[in-house]
Amino acid sequence: MTATATAIRAVRPRRGTAHTAGPWVYLMATILVAICIGPVLYVIIGGFRTNAQITQDPSGWPSPWVLGNYGDVLASGEFWLAMGNSTISAGVTTIGTVVLGVMASYVIARYDFLGKGAMYSLFAAGLMFPATVAITPLYLLIRNLGLVNSLGGIILPQIAFALPTTIIILVPFLRAIPKELEEAAAIDGASRLGFFWRMVIPLSLPGVITVAILCFVTTWNGYILPLFILSDQSLFTLPLGVQNFASQYSVDTARVLAYTSLSMIPALVFFSLFEKRIVGGLTGAVKG
Repeated sequence: MTATATAIRAVRPRRGTAHTAGPWVYLMATILVAICIGPVLYVIIGGFRTNAQITQDPSGWPSPWVLGNYGDVLASGEFWLAMGNSTISAGVTTIGTVVLGVMASYVIARYDFLGKGAMYSLFAAGLMFPATVAITPLYLLIRNLGLVNSLGGIILPQIAFALPTTIIILVPFLRAIPKELEEAAAIDGASRLGFFWRMVIPLSLPGVITVAILCFVTTWNGYILPLFILSDQSLFTLPLGVQNFASQYSVDTARVLAYTSLSMIPALVFFSLFEKRIVGGLTGAVKG
């Protein structure tokens, strides 16, 4: 046996020696999952109960199961109007954030210019700047722009607050693209813009999908900004729709639970379907 083979066998991990988690780890994981999922299941199941059942036994199972609460919510135009407003707001915000974020990230990652580090640090600092801190001056700015009580008044600020996360995630992806690839594309006659659309976008697609999903879910669940900007009920997004519905039907707890369940199901389904994309994109950003 050669020395090389001996060394390879020495460093090669042995089968069956992988560390396995103990029972306490699984117990703690189960408890944490139950804490996270428990309230969601309670709201969803509560929508299948009557107010009398909830009053008699708040933690009990539906007996019998009632579908009327969900049917009444789905039959109301108010719910679908709020659903449409949320879809428009989240969709336009996501598209705008991805387009602007990819362009800004490409410049920061691929070009050297004065103030590059300061610009990247400025976007990184934006992660520590919540919207609640700036809500008053932001409202004054939106009012001066004439965008109060309009979807544009919440879309533009949402794009601005989503850009820091987008750029922080995308910059490592774009930095990891070899410069030799760009040089080869230039030799083949591709312009910088052509290289950006034909090579950069496809290669950074995992990161683009990740930031798009995060932006969509965050915008869909946004509450503070629409609360300050929107006053017309026909423009309410789903979070405001839930609040408005709960105030109108405060006595009908079961119907309020049904409305809340239907409001959060799209975000839950969307996030669950693309969970692996999010983890893969964040992993690639860390490696980059």
